[in-house]
Amino acid sequence: MVLTPVSQENASHYVWGDHCDGWHLLQEPELSVIEECMPPGASEVCHSHRKAQQFFFILSGQATMEANGEGIILMTGQGLAIPPGSRHQFRNHSDQPVRFLVISQPPSHGDRVSG
Repeated sequence: MVLTPVSQENASHYVWGDHCDGWHLLQEPELSVIEECMPPGASEVCHSHRKAQQFFFILSGQATMEANGEGIILMTGQGLAIPPGSRHQFRNHSDQPVRFLVISQPPSHGDRVSG
């Protein structure tokens, strides 16, 4: 097995929401690691996941995670675990882009519940 470094240059890229970018750094049946970049003023929709637990880690910038009705400010170098079934919404209220990792176990795609 050959081990190959992964980065934005060779990862699968996608665009979501209000001009947000995502790169699939790891896509395995039981684990997903995504790097995302969210521009100022953007946010995702409020949702939860049936099975997936997630960990959000800020690489640069500042964001607010609304989790179960509580606003939690996350700064560069900070992370937050979101258990399965917890309603959450990631928002960038700052005037700078925020870069962050979303680590999901199992992967969260197809596991989202709106509202």
